Amino acid sequence: MTGKALMLQGTGSDVGKSVLTAALCRIAKRRGLSVAPFKPQNMSNNAMACADGGEIGRAQALQARAAGVEPNTDMNPVLLKPQSDRAAQVVLQGKALTTMEAMDYMAQRASLMSAVMQSFSRLAETHDLVLVEGAGSPAEVNLRDRDIANMGFARQANVPVCLIGDIDKGGVIASLVGTQNVLSEKDAAMIKGFVVNKFRGEPRLFDDGVDFIESRTTWPCLGVIPWLRASAKLPAEDAVVLERRPAPKTGQLKIVAPMLSRIANFDDADPLKLEPSVDFQWIAPGRPIPLDADLVILFGTKSTLGDLAFLKAQKWHHDIIAHANAGGHVLGICGGYQMLGRTVHDPKGYDGLPGTADGLGLLDVETTMTNAKHVAQVLAASVETGEPITGYEIHTGKTSGPDTARPFSEVGDRPEGACSSDRRVQGTYLHGAFSDDAFRHAWLKRLGAHTSSKLNYEAEVETALDELADGVEAALDIDALFNLAATPNTSR
Repeated sequence: MTGKALMLQGTGSDVGKSVLTAALCRIAKRRGLSVAPFKPQNMSNNAMACADGGEIGRAQALQARAAGVEPNTDMNPVLLKPQSDRAAQVVLQGKALTTMEAMDYMAQRASLMSAVMQSFSRLAETHDLVLVEGAGSPAEVNLRDRDIANMGFARQANVPVCLIGDIDKGGVIASLVGTQNVLSEKDAAMIKGFVVNKFRGEPRLFDDGVDFIESRTTWPCLGVIPWLRASAKLPAEDAVVLERRPAPKTGQLKIVAPMLSRIANFDDADPLKLEPSVDFQWIAPGRPIPLDADLVILFGTKSTLGDLAFLKAQKWHHDIIAHANAGGHVLGICGGYQMLGRTVHDPKGYDGLPGTADGLGLLDVETTMTNAKHVAQVLAASVETGEPITGYEIHTGKTSGPDTARPFSEVGDRPEGACSSDRRVQGTYLHGAFSDDAFRHAWLKRLGAHTSSKLNYEAEVETALDELADGVEAALDIDALFNLAATPNTSR
């Protein structure tokens, strides 16, 4: 038996589609429905390893958590991971397929619709409700030909659409009405209602705006959602959020991280940002690494050589080396770990452009990129603290050298990562390690944080999802919204 489906599309990127989908997944779960998230095509370097060894966007993993189901690769069958301004790695149903220039991908993406429909059909056949998230905006009509992410999918699968507009950006009336105006008649007919998101202040002040949009589009408004603070506690999908600088905290431990151009899995920082004893700050391009930092973290990247060159162009390598030489702590995660070594080799361009470059030389290791991509969920133990770590690995390349004799962790009988002789410089391929409370607290204490923090990060995420669902349910006509869902076409 096939369940029903509803698609959430936006008037643009970063209008809140991912967060709203997560909230609706939690609301549907609380109403006793078996619900699953689905995003036909995602472009993000924030990925999550699934139990089957494949990878999907982190946003879909969070939505699966909100729905109370295990994430699987059908939830995001096409994942594009940008490696440069013009090329991205194409991950199909969890497995890295190839790297394509943007023009080549646009010419060939229609061929991926069969895989998209296969994955969607499997979810629709095993759940009461599938909540589909679009990508970007259907108003990008220049991309409509062979589209698989928005109206191309909605029309193929016959899934009704609710359109989301972001009032915080300004121009929400024009963006909603304008979307209808640029769509073809058949595409516009797929939209059955709209939602206004991120409203600050008294919603009734926008009543006239709602009336105008309804009269011009004939779509019903299903609600005006206020700015919900709980969303700030949830992992973000787009690196654009890193540009929003929070106010510095009077923390006991100052942790900073450069904003790399192809930064990946930056949500590894989320548990640190919530720690009351930690002042965590992203360092934007053009700004130096602060001299008073206690710890510098180099996070993952989709292009190690590309971001190594970017890091050097910002002169950050001088700051980080000086920081380490002065006794400061440095941690590299995944691509950041590779950059801390002596050399990075990628002769065939498996991780971007081919080449070889000197790393920062803070760890006596070197990395060689390979065609094989390692994707796995792992159970590890910290060598330094003895605490267990539940995490995952997503990386290309093999790292070896004398400092691997001092591993960061042990995965079963396998040593993982590397540390300098004084352990002030550490590197690891493990993502998600800081989500483990016991490890995080012990590791921060060894860095000098005088903390008795009782932060339970996983509980914080669950609470944030519930608070988000509460706020959305209070603002929207959920019954009317869910009644828009229809039995889709699941032909493959």
